Amino acid sequence: MPLQGINHVTLAVRDLDRALAFYLEVLACRLRARWARGAYLEAGSLWLCLEYDERAGARPSDDSHIAFSATVDEFEVLARRIRANGAIVWKENRSEGASLYFEDPDAHKLELHLDDLRSRLEACREHPYDGMEFFDA
Repeated sequence: MPLQGINHVTLAVRDLDRALAFYLEVLACRLRARWARGAYLEAGSLWLCLEYDERAGARPSDDSHIAFSATVDEFEVLARRIRANGAIVWKENRSEGASLYFEDPDAHKLELHLDDLRSRLEACREHPYDGMEFFDA
């Protein structure tokens, strides 16, 4: 049986109050539960867990990240809020569609992205990556 999608994402954080402020006030997630060492939030259909871990915050050097979707109307509003909060921009957008690559307060690499897989594949068909093949469902 194939995977059905992402069930949830858990991010380790050094300071739960600081992380909650960022995800609630800057990214406008919805708080669903909180306990001494963590919290459950919703971001659209995503179940996001923030969990205290004193080891959190080591900056990964690769391109691994979590991308959040935004509507056309909300993209610029969120992008301005993220920049105004002083979030570190870790990568410039080089792909189709609007994207902002930024870090949360614990150096988790995130992306705010406007388009979807369909639009990415359309753009890649016009300008494929080196050695790219397409497999239509």
